[in-house]
Amino acid sequence: MKNTIRIERAILNITQAELAEKVSVSRQTINAIESQKYVPSTVLALKIARVFDKKVDEIFTLEEND
Repeated sequence: MKNTIRIERAILNITQAELAEKVSVSRQTINAIESQKYVPSTVLALKIARVFDKKVDEIFTLEEND
């Protein structure tokens, strides 16, 4: 699953740690999601989308092999 979290963070000028605090997870979790090593839960994906004021499918997109 691809995501645009790194880009969205740059637009808002927030760090991984700041995003992590906003959605109540560790910075390492945000890093793992950005690196496509971890797929977030639905609840976490919704929280992340809310921070960026976007729809979930504007941030996360499925790839063919998902």
